[in-house]
Amino acid sequence: MKFSLLYLSVFINFLNASQSGSLLFHGNCTTCHFETKAVSAPSMMEVRKRYLSAFPEKKDFIKQMSQWVQKPSETTSIMQDAIDKYELMPNLAFEKEVLRDIAEYIYETDFTKQHDGHSLK
Repeated sequence: MKFSLLYLSVFINFLNASQSGSLLFHGNCTTCHFETKAVSAPSMMEVRKRYLSAFPEKKDFIKQMSQWVQKPSETTSIMQDAIDKYELMPNLAFEKEVLRDIAEYIYETDFTKQHDGHSLK
């Protein structure tokens, strides 16, 4: 019984973290970053692809993306071509933990497929 309760607790915490990242992402990032097409900023599909290429390990991906979004800089960007095309992302003043949740969601989400009840845009 203890094992089942522990497993259930871990599973619920995982779902809550995943839902939190999804809500934070869809409530904030999609204002500029559409999932599969570039309009006023690079698509999240492209951002994810670049970060995965540079930082394939989940912990590194989350750390690097959240640090950069917390303090966007041309000198530390891995997407200079996007800055040239769309300008530097503004500083949005999100808390570090919020940025980590969003970065984790981006790492885990294949934007080329339907996910979290959202269809491709």
